[in-house]
Amino acid sequence: MTQPPALPPFRAARDSHAEEERDRRSLAEFLRLEVSGGLMLLIAAALALGLANSPLAEDYFSLRDHHLDIPALGLELSVGHWASDGLLAIFFFIAGIELKRELVVGELRRPAAAVLPVVAAVGGMVVPALIYVAVAVAGDGDTGGWAVPMATDIAFALGVLAVVGRHLPSALRTFLLTLAIVDDLIAIIVIAIFFTSDLNLLALLGALAGLALFYVLHRRGVTGWYIYVPLALLIWGLMYNSGVHATIAGVAIGMLLRTTAGPLEKQSPAERVEHLVHPYSAGLAVPLFALFAAGVEVSPDTFGDMVTEPEALGVVLGLFAGKVIGVFGATFLAARFTKARLNPALTWPDMFGAAMLAGIGFTVSLLIAELAFTGVPHLEEHVKVAVLIGSLLSAVCAGVLLTLRGRVHRAAAVQDTSSPSR
Repeated sequence: MTQPPALPPFRAARDSHAEEERDRRSLAEFLRLEVSGGLMLLIAAALALGLANSPLAEDYFSLRDHHLDIPALGLELSVGHWASDGLLAIFFFIAGIELKRELVVGELRRPAAAVLPVVAAVGGMVVPALIYVAVAVAGDGDTGGWAVPMATDIAFALGVLAVVGRHLPSALRTFLLTLAIVDDLIAIIVIAIFFTSDLNLLALLGALAGLALFYVLHRRGVTGWYIYVPLALLIWGLMYNSGVHATIAGVAIGMLLRTTAGPLEKQSPAERVEHLVHPYSAGLAVPLFALFAAGVEVSPDTFGDMVTEPEALGVVLGLFAGKVIGVFGATFLAARFTKARLNPALTWPDMFGAAMLAGIGFTVSLLIAELAFTGVPHLEEHVKVAVLIGSLLSAVCAGVLLTLRGRVHRAAAVQDTSSPSR
């Protein structure tokens, strides 16, 4: 039997390169899927919990707390802090782009369409914070963690919705996305104002000057990653040294990008950059943050202690109950007493499910837990466990409810298509 002729070396190399390129594109497209971000977060958190409660726990915590300092630049951070202050800035950069796009060309551009999700976001942050403070005061606990249950995790919430919401109206996703973006904006403001250490005015002015330079270069059409990446790193470093949380630099840079395409452009710069950076955020930055942030020791004693700790109880109740009450209640009251109206494709049970999804705090909640309880390690760990419990309860209950709602919408759609036309 004759063998097929061997490919010429140059052709074999070219085919191999093309296959690698296709694999890279396939991986990037997978990471851009909403469900992928939630899945990567879940895997990273599960791995972190597994490592923190295994024979490798000592090595895991040693790696997390190992310092990688650059003293000449004023950067003295552990591996865990490089993930939360550094890598997470990429996540906030994407959040900044999404916020800018919504403000310029999205739902937040039209006040009539933005009223309900904006009101829902505010209610969904105020009520959990009040519940936390009430529980903490009643139990003589630390009220400093009031901001922990305020945040909604965009990636996780939209990932769950992508899995269970195939038959739900697309308006529900739009509502949840707008809510989560406004939620992120408020969370960013909270971090900037309430979790800023001693302010270094000179470094802050340097960061603002860097942002101004970024804006001028971008508006004048200057291109080249070799210009913007070093400038972004400089802005980040100055922001870190200013005392303002370094992730704010990511948001600010994201919001400076132009979201409208020019006459000769197929895509706006913001859309093009987001398309390139999003896989790194979903597949690297956020999972690595979760890998080092969610690693807490959990034992029967942990749960026993948490039952008596108002801080942990306040976080669980704030995420699981406070978000539902705040988001659903604010939406209902706004629709009842103002001219704002629910999208005709949605029903109030759908909104209740979306309100439950908003209780998935995860990424930003874990970050705020680190900031709020920096000097109290045992409380920080227990509050992180509470974030995981509250987020898991919200995800499971919302998943069940929205799956049932999806069946209702599917049955209605089938009935409409089978009904004879009039």
